[in-house]
Amino acid sequence: MATDAHDPYLWLEDVTGDTALDWVRARNARTVAEYAESTEFTDLRERIRAVLDTDARIPYVRRRGAYLYNFWRDAEHVRGLWRRTTMDSYRTDSPDWELLVDMDAVARDEDENWVWSSAQVLRTEDDADQTRALISLSRGGADAVVVREFDLTRGEFVAPEDGGFYLPEAKSDIGWVDVDTVYVGTDTGPGSLTDSGYPRTAARWERGTDLSDATPVFEGEHTDVAASVWYDRTPGFERSFADRAVDFYTSVRYEITRDGGLTLIDAPGDARVSAHREWLLIRTRSPWTVGDTTHPAGALLAARYDDFLSGSRDLTVLFAPDAHTSLEQYVWTRNHLLLVTLSDVQTRLRVLTPGPGGWVESAIDGVSELTSTDVIDVDAVASDEFFLNSSGYLTPSTLLHGYVGEPVEALKQAPSFFDASALSVSQHFATSDDGTSVPYFVVRRDGHTGRSAGSAPAAPGPTLLYGYGGFENSMLPAYSGGLGRGWLERGGTYVVANIRGGGEYGPQWHTQALKAGRHRAFEDFAAVAGDLVARGITTAAQLGAQGGSNGGLLMGVMLTRYPELFGAIVCQVPLLDMRRYHLLLAGASWMAEYGDPDDPEQWEFISKYSPYQNVDPDRAYPPVLMTTSTRDDRVHPGHARKMAALLEEQGHEVHYYENIEGGHGGAADNAQLAFKSALAYEFLWRTLS
Repeated sequence: MATDAHDPYLWLEDVTGDTALDWVRARNARTVAEYAESTEFTDLRERIRAVLDTDARIPYVRRRGAYLYNFWRDAEHVRGLWRRTTMDSYRTDSPDWELLVDMDAVARDEDENWVWSSAQVLRTEDDADQTRALISLSRGGADAVVVREFDLTRGEFVAPEDGGFYLPEAKSDIGWVDVDTVYVGTDTGPGSLTDSGYPRTAARWERGTDLSDATPVFEGEHTDVAASVWYDRTPGFERSFADRAVDFYTSVRYEITRDGGLTLIDAPGDARVSAHREWLLIRTRSPWTVGDTTHPAGALLAARYDDFLSGSRDLTVLFAPDAHTSLEQYVWTRNHLLLVTLSDVQTRLRVLTPGPGGWVESAIDGVSELTSTDVIDVDAVASDEFFLNSSGYLTPSTLLHGYVGEPVEALKQAPSFFDASALSVSQHFATSDDGTSVPYFVVRRDGHTGRSAGSAPAAPGPTLLYGYGGFENSMLPAYSGGLGRGWLERGGTYVVANIRGGGEYGPQWHTQALKAGRHRAFEDFAAVAGDLVARGITTAAQLGAQGGSNGGLLMGVMLTRYPELFGAIVCQVPLLDMRRYHLLLAGASWMAEYGDPDDPEQWEFISKYSPYQNVDPDRAYPPVLMTTSTRDDRVHPGHARKMAALLEEQGHEVHYYENIEGGHGGAADNAQLAFKSALAYEFLWRTLS
C-alpha cells in the first residue's frame, strides 16, 4: 500500500506541527549560518532585490475595457498595489495610476498575512463604467484563497452583510455571469470537493442569497480533478459551459442550455477545446481520426461551433506540426487568431483570419526573430488589439503593442540589469539513451561557444544546468536580471535543457515521458549533462543542476540515479516521495502525469526512480540544497523535509531551508524571493568554484 507504515519520517508531513516546525527551524538556522550571513551574500541578495523592486521594470498590464490594470510590488509596497490607468497615460514615462487596492494597508488593517492572488473585473456593456471585481487573496501565498467582492467606484471591499460576494478560504472556482450573479464551486462541506481537493460541484449564486441556497448547475465525480462552470459574456454569443476534468489531461465538456440541460461538445477528451464567437477550436494531444483523415497530435483545427454541435465534422487545419515545429500558443483577438509557433525552440508569430474564402495567413511585422515572443494580452471582445512580450537570455524585455494589420510599436523597454557585452548564447543538441536529439541553450562568456574548428578550447567553468520536463511546459529563452547578477556576472555558465516531458516539440514531446516513459526525461537531462562535459564547457565537479516542483523531482532523480554527473544540486519545492505523492494535497490530480502508486504495475515503474525510496547510504552524492515552503498547499513540504532527513541520517551532505510562507512559488514577496535566489546562487558558487 502507498501509505507506508514503515516510513520513519512520516511525522514530518504534519505541516504545522510543533515537532516538525522545530526540526525545520533548526535546519533553517544551520543553513542561514553557513550561507546567508556573509557580506557577500548580503550584497548579492540586495542586488537581486534591487532588480525585483526597481521602478524601471515594465509594469505589465491587462486590458479590461477602457482601463489597463496592473499589480505592482516594489521596496515601498512589499505586498503590492492593484491599480489601473488609461492607454493614453500608459504610453507616457510616468503613467497616472489610479490606486485600487493597497495590499500592505489591507494586511496591516486586518492583521492578516495577505498575498495577492488574482482579480476578475466584470466587463459591462459600457466598458468605461466598470464597477465590480472579484479579488482572491491568499494567506502566506497558498493556493487556497479568500474571495471578496470589490467596488471599483468606491474603492473598497463590499461586505457580505451589504450584499457582497464572499468565499472563505478554499481552492475555489468563481466567475461573473452578471453584476448580481456568479457561477461558483467551492468547499461547502462533505462531498463538495474531489479527491484532489478542488471543486466537485458548481452552482449559480445570486446576490443577496446564502451560498447554501445557490442553484446547483453541474457536478463531477469524486475521482475527477475538478468540475467547473463558466459564462461567455461575448455580446451575441452569450453561453454557459461546464467541464469535468476527469484527469489532468482529459475533460468532458458541455454547453449548458437555457433550460439547464447539457449538450456534449463531442471532441476528443484529451484535446484542448475552446469557443470564440461562431468558432470552435480543437488542439489535439493525440492522433484523431475523422472520416478518412487522421489529424496528428499537436494539430489545431477549426469548426463552426453550431455546425459541430449539430454533428458536422467539417474541420479546417489551422496548424499541423512537423519534426521541428510545434504550436506553443494561440489567442483570439475579436476577429483574428494569433499563433505562436516553435521551431527548434525558437518562436515565430502568425495571424490567421477567417473570411468568406477561408482562413488567410499573414505576418506580424516588427517582431525580432532573435528573441522569444509570447502574447500576454488581447482584447478578444471589442477590438483586434494585442500586447506582446519579447526577450532573450541576454535581451531585456520589450513590451510590444499593436492592432492586427497595423504596425507594431515598442511600448515599454526594460533596462539591462547586468553587463552582457562579453556573453553569448548558443544552441546545442545532446543525444539521449534512445537516440533522441535533445536541444539545450548555453549562455556564457564569448569564446566559449561557437568556436571554429581548430581553435583552442576554452577552460571549463562553473555551470548551472536548469530543467523541468513535465506537464507540457516549454522552457523558452527569457531575460532574468536576477540570474545575470547572481550567476552570469560571476563568470558562471547557464544552461537550459529542453527535455522530454515539456512541450517544446508539441504534445508528443510530452507524452513520451508520461507514466512508464518518465525515465526518458531523466535520461535526456543526464545526456545534456554529459554533453556539456564532452564539449569542454564544464566538468562534472563544476556542474550544478537546479529545478523546482516537477523539476524538483528531476533533481531528486539526478541526485539518486546520476550523482556522478554533478558537483551540486539545488532541489526546490519538490516531489520526492512518489509512493505517497497522490495522498498529499493536490497530488491526486497528477496521476495522469506520473501514474498511480497504488496500482502494483504502475508502482513497478515509479518505484525505480522515486527519489525517497532510492536513497543509498553507500553511494556518494554531491552536496544538495533543498528548499520548500510551509505554506505550499500544492506540493506538500513533507517531500523535501523527509528527503532531507533521510539524506542527513545516512551521512550525505544536505542543506535545508523552508520558507514559513510563500506558497508553491516559495516566496510571498520580493524580499523572500531575493533571499531564496541568493541562497541558491551562493550555495552553487561556493560548491562549484
